[in-house]
Amino acid sequence: MELTLPPVEAVQGFLLCVSRVAACIMALPAFGNAQTPARIRAGLVLILSLVLFPVVVEFIPPFPFEPIPLAVLVVQEIFLGLLLGFSVRILFTAVELGGTLVGYQMGFAAANVFDPQSHGQTSVLARFYASLALVLFLLMDLHHLFLQALVESYSRFPPGTLGGLLGGVEVIIDFSGTLFELGVQLAAPILALLLLSSFALGIMGRIFPQLNVFLLSYPLNIGLALIVIGISLPFFIRIMGGHLAGVEGYLKALWSAVNR
Repeated sequence: MELTLPPVEAVQGFLLCVSRVAACIMALPAFGNAQTPARIRAGLVLILSLVLFPVVVEFIPPFPFEPIPLAVLVVQEIFLGLLLGFSVRILFTAVELGGTLVGYQMGFAAANVFDPQSHGQTSVLARFYASLALVLFLLMDLHHLFLQALVESYSRFPPGTLGGLLGGVEVIIDFSGTLFELGVQLAAPILALLLLSSFALGIMGRIFPQLNVFLLSYPLNIGLALIVIGISLPFFIRIMGGHLAGVEGYLKALWSAVNR
């Protein structure tokens, strides 16, 4: 039995497909964090590439098999894949910013845990908000939306067209600026309550000098913050769901900027 090797053009096209798929998957928070084993991530990238390649192969033009042009194309594909997945990563970063602000203000500055996405220490509340946002991300089937966008990206932006990448970067910068407002919005009600609590404790400390305000502030601030967090969870889900639903509009703006 004689084995027939695939043509060089097919191998080169599959390599470009793997580059874009891998960059997008690694940027998505549901699949690209360190909690997912490397073998599972690599297997997911390989399976998705094998499934998507017959669909998108018609949009991959033939290129000469030369090292330098091929390396440039691979870097371009990685960059475009990161553009697709980075929007949700920015959204999760904004949510973690709100949780970090609340955690530090309520006295959880030393209560840090390991963050598998940033490979560093982060606040407990930041991880809680990020986990809740990840559940919403999966429940709203946004991972399927990004798979659809990944296929659509080949028809809108086939390999070898370098023109509109700077426009995509501008869209991401604008999108990240609006999303960091989300972190402040999520933290604002709790921060306002903790500020009023600190103001009331300061007045009590002036009226009753024997009162240990510093020792009393820790359980009081933590208790008030946890109560408000529990009450505001439905509002958090509504606000977060609205921003996640806006990711589709971000993708349309990204395509428009890239195709300019």
